[in-house]
Amino acid sequence: MLYLFRQMLNFRGFGDDGEADAGDAPKLITEPAKCSNSSLTRPLTSQASVQPDQEIPEASRGWPEPINPSPTPALFIQLHGGVVRRLGDDERPLQILNKYLANLGFEDAWRMQEEGMNPEIGCLIRFYFGKPRCVGGSERVQLSGVFNVRKGKLALPVNRWSRRQVTLSGTCLIVSSVKHAHTGKMHILPLIGGKVEEVKRHSHCLAFSSAGPQSQTYYVSYESYAEHLRWHRMASKIASQRVNSVDLSCCSLEELPAQLFYSQDLTHLSLKNNFMSPLKGVPALTRFCKLRSLSLSNNALSEFPPALCDITSLTELNLSGNRLSCLPVLSRLVLPSLQTLLLDGNVLSSLPAELRSLEGLSYLGLSFNCFSSVPPVLEKLRGMEKLCLAGNQLSVLDMIGLQWLPARYVDLRLNRLHKVMVAEPEQLVHVVQLDLRDTGLQELDVRCLGKLEQLRCDRNSLSLLRVSGHALKSLHAAHNGTNVQPVPENLTVLDLSRNKLGHVPDWLGESSRLEVLDINHNRVTELPVWLLSGGSLRKLLAGWNDVSRLTERLESSQLEVLDLQHNHLTELPHNLFIKAQSLRYLNVSANKLEDLPAASLSEDAFSSLEELYVTNNSLSDKVVPLLTGHSRLRVLHLAYNQLQTFTASKLARLEQLEELDLSGNRLRAVPTTILSCQRLHTLSAHSNCISTFPEVLQLPEIKCVDLSCNELSEVTLPETLPPKLQELDLTGNPRLGLDHKSLELLKYERLISRNVPPHGRLTLVLLSAAISAVSGLCVAALAQDSFCGTREALYGVFDGDRNVEVPYLLQCTMGDVLAEELHRGPKQEDYMTSTFLTMQRKLGTAGQKMGGSAALCHIRHAPVAPGEHGGCFTLTAANVGRCRAVLCRGGNAVLLSDVHTVRVESEYQRVRQHNAIITEDNKVSGVTDSTRMMGYSFLCPSVTPRPHVATVALNPQDEFFLLGSRGLWDLMSPSEAIEAVRNVPDALAAAKKLVTLAQSYGCSDSLSAVVVRLSITEDCCCFCEPPPSPGPGQPTSHPYSSSSDGGIPLPPASSGTVSELSSEFSMSEMSSEVGSTASSEEPPPQTEPPSHPNAQGRAGARRAACAGGSFQRQFSGALSDNGLDSEDEEPIAGVFSNGSRVEVEADVHCLLRHDCAHTHAASASKPPPVTSANELLPPSFTSLSPSPVPPPSPCLSGEVRSGTLGRRARANGSVACQGRNQDLIEEAADAPVKKQGGYFNAPAQPDPEDQLIIPPELEEEVRQIIQQQEQMQTHNQQTHAYQRPADYFVTPL
Repeated sequence: MLYLFRQMLNFRGFGDDGEADAGDAPKLITEPAKCSNSSLTRPLTSQASVQPDQEIPEASRGWPEPINPSPTPALFIQLHGGVVRRLGDDERPLQILNKYLANLGFEDAWRMQEEGMNPEIGCLIRFYFGKPRCVGGSERVQLSGVFNVRKGKLALPVNRWSRRQVTLSGTCLIVSSVKHAHTGKMHILPLIGGKVEEVKRHSHCLAFSSAGPQSQTYYVSYESYAEHLRWHRMASKIASQRVNSVDLSCCSLEELPAQLFYSQDLTHLSLKNNFMSPLKGVPALTRFCKLRSLSLSNNALSEFPPALCDITSLTELNLSGNRLSCLPVLSRLVLPSLQTLLLDGNVLSSLPAELRSLEGLSYLGLSFNCFSSVPPVLEKLRGMEKLCLAGNQLSVLDMIGLQWLPARYVDLRLNRLHKVMVAEPEQLVHVVQLDLRDTGLQELDVRCLGKLEQLRCDRNSLSLLRVSGHALKSLHAAHNGTNVQPVPENLTVLDLSRNKLGHVPDWLGESSRLEVLDINHNRVTELPVWLLSGGSLRKLLAGWNDVSRLTERLESSQLEVLDLQHNHLTELPHNLFIKAQSLRYLNVSANKLEDLPAASLSEDAFSSLEELYVTNNSLSDKVVPLLTGHSRLRVLHLAYNQLQTFTASKLARLEQLEELDLSGNRLRAVPTTILSCQRLHTLSAHSNCISTFPEVLQLPEIKCVDLSCNELSEVTLPETLPPKLQELDLTGNPRLGLDHKSLELLKYERLISRNVPPHGRLTLVLLSAAISAVSGLCVAALAQDSFCGTREALYGVFDGDRNVEVPYLLQCTMGDVLAEELHRGPKQEDYMTSTFLTMQRKLGTAGQKMGGSAALCHIRHAPVAPGEHGGCFTLTAANVGRCRAVLCRGGNAVLLSDVHTVRVESEYQRVRQHNAIITEDNKVSGVTDSTRMMGYSFLCPSVTPRPHVATVALNPQDEFFLLGSRGLWDLMSPSEAIEAVRNVPDALAAAKKLVTLAQSYGCSDSLSAVVVRLSITEDCCCFCEPPPSPGPGQPTSHPYSSSSDGGIPLPPASSGTVSELSSEFSMSEMSSEVGSTASSEEPPPQTEPPSHPNAQGRAGARRAACAGGSFQRQFSGALSDNGLDSEDEEPIAGVFSNGSRVEVEADVHCLLRHDCAHTHAASASKPPPVTSANELLPPSFTSLSPSPVPPPSPCLSGEVRSGTLGRRARANGSVACQGRNQDLIEEAADAPVKKQGGYFNAPAQPDPEDQLIIPPELEEEVRQIIQQQEQMQTHNQQTHAYQRPADYFVTPL
């Protein structure tokens, strides 16, 4: 087998002489073996079989001549489970693999070798000898088989069923006149505009009918329902089209399938992301005489195919994302009908003069090429309407040169413009739209563009902007310091946000047609009367300014949306709602309001207000009667004010209410008249003093109820829960107890997880733990207060943007990957980076191609010598994407994270180096605006998972740190977030507050927040000796006991020092369906009263160690257990229950001896409660605080050394284990099957409800059986030395 592998490498040029020996290749080829339908590929063995490219039937009567029927076997590469590409003669697999891993982020050569030989790397990069058959792609190319076919009506006895070859390709159904398609006549049935119907009288039968007056019908009977369903889905999609279009993108095509040529009426053909041969594949396109639209983007074309000039019917041609360096200088470059030519993402630096023959060209895309100036030939294209030159190397904006360009829309964004050559005013009258975003301009004068209607100059450094105001309708100049001159009279949309404006420009008073004005994030101190009373202004965004008061002389206003949040308002005009009768949305959160104006002068007056946000003010009970005048109010946010009561009669009048947020007040009850709000679907009233459970569960539309952090003592539930109920959050109610009936009802509805303490009283610990999939949150959080032992802790936040699966895959796997990296070896400086890079492979193994943001914070013990600076504990933070971490040190925000976007010059150059296209919203390939993200393997290497890593030593000034997802940081600065929760003593309430504030400030995305309280004293920042290593079988004693406040070790009681750490995390989503928060908290069980004097009633108290048989869990490989388990009862001593598994074999359980349990109080004590606000997690993700992973045995260590550390290089330069060499290149078989939507088949997941339940009468028998197994395990382990703590493991690489 090793000889065969070396022969394979020699075939590709890996021999000792460095030259390829093509003559030896045929010796490796045997008869093709039958490929199985498995989604896994077989490694190359001594019985090698090569599966060549799918053969096209030989030429015969009725079939067109096939193209290259027997391609030469070669090496192929598949990236991220996508298309399969043939390797060139000068390409080497090992070089490609090393380059791929280097672009991914790996730097260490030995780690790169180890990662390259990991069997799981095949989900990211895979090599084949012979082209594999991609099941998903082949189905889109064609469906074919031999079935029973009948033509005409079924009622006619003349027509009989017969076995025929049937093919569905392109837009036609092809039926042969005989059983096999190699001979006989072909019958073509066009399906565009036709019908595909099921025949009920026959099982698995479909009727295909063409359109038109002379329509024909064929009946095809299939042998299985799966085949019937596959043909029905594909044929129905074709028949429903209005144009003759075929999409063959991402099918790994080098040539066109022969059956496609039967679709002679084809007008639209997409071949993007293939590898069409310019010599054989592209010339065949000339056979489609009616082809109008052709896409050959991302086909690795290095030259412009001359054959395309012969398709005279083309109106649209897309050649983006190739390697074109020049266009051909052809005298016959004549495409008379061509209107759109896209050449973006190539390496063009000039255009030939023959391009002027394209007289009908109206749209030319030249973005992200290498043009240093505007090509002169463009002046000859008099019919051009749109010109895109974004992302090139233009340094001068020549306004004089623009007058010769006929284009009406010019896109010059992402160029590095240093100079603007000004032309005469009103000289250019044809340019209507100009895009100059992210160009670095400091001054801009576009007065010469007399007919300019839309100007986008966002994210520059403009200090002066001169425009022509006659025709300008839309001006976007955010992120500048703009002073606009002269007055644009006809403006309708103006964006001047983040411009450091001290006042509203006076010239806006002359813009009589202004409808939308955005002046957020400025320094405006006053809003003039003419602005609020304008006759045309409909939407005013003036948040995050310094406005202290509004004028009382408010006249009639047409405002519909008014946003004044984050100002210094103490009152609103008394006639605001009277004068602004069209006002539908008002947000005045984060001000200093003590009262609200009346809705109207009389009770019969009309109010249009539908959404009112007044969170984080100083409103009292006297504002409640004023709300009843807004009878159309749907959303009301009154969180974090000073309300003590909410009058029942007043709430009854708000019948249209759908969302109500009363959190953070001093309410003692929710009025019973809430039953009048029959449309209410969300009630949030956490962090109050409510002692009575409201009757909200009787509402028919209720979905989310949040009553956490209150004083509830009992819950009254109806006989049946509301059908739409998704979340019931009651965490943080220490006196709450549930009877058995209520507990079973909630558990049956998958709304809670419970714990049974030793004293037998049912105490509610966690609600809404298992409904994350129901509510569809796209965020997740990780909190392990005891990570890899008692002196470490791990916290994380994950945001999947619009994806639900990715954050929970990261949540349940990333902690175990980090544990593996910590135990990999003594070099641990880059362990956090390796964790993120390894997690990229884990996502691919799980079949996930999408991605998300992630932020991790790892606290670990780091002893220092006397006299050195620093502390005993270090905090290492790493992040990719928009998730960020912030540390509060002495009341100041210390940033631990960074955000990587294309606005960073180094990141922009790296992305452009890999030929990626940046869309108008600054997203890489239109997918993500971050250049460092987890997942998104199909964007690699433009988007990589290499994180930003920061390490700080904790000191007594560090109060807490918090992690948040993108939705939090989009609306709150780090300093504001720190200030908002610094004085909130309870971590759960603090996390809840962050989420509630962000939602009231306008966040409509998923939200996640983690708050971790710290208590570091001076005495703990000292030199710490490592604990002694006990001998075999001896009990272990540590100088520091386990702190249940978060995994930070507690010094002995005599030292008088304490290190505390408690965490709470909170997640929410403002979904489009619900329109409100979905929340949950997940604390681990707190079964005994706190023993720490400073933690009374707090979720971070220490518990006494349990005597008798103690139980610990250890995890291996990629076992996923984030510390959030779903079992209701505490585990019986010695009884195991499986955790959540993503792609690992099993979890490793460690059962301590009963006679030594009392010596391991630090390890056996449970961690502090970790609660989550507004997070909805499945029930299988519950916390049992993983123990340190034990080091490998001596024999295993020796095996690892001989396999990977011998460093004995072979002829091809590899130092990897020889026993795994055959995994590098695989036999051509079936490629991994993709799920619908592009996912692979993920490994089987365990059922969350599959828990081990032991009847009481069998508990004693089970204990005896497990005790026997324990004795056997103890006997087998007596030959090994006692394992040292995790921090002092010495393991090989």
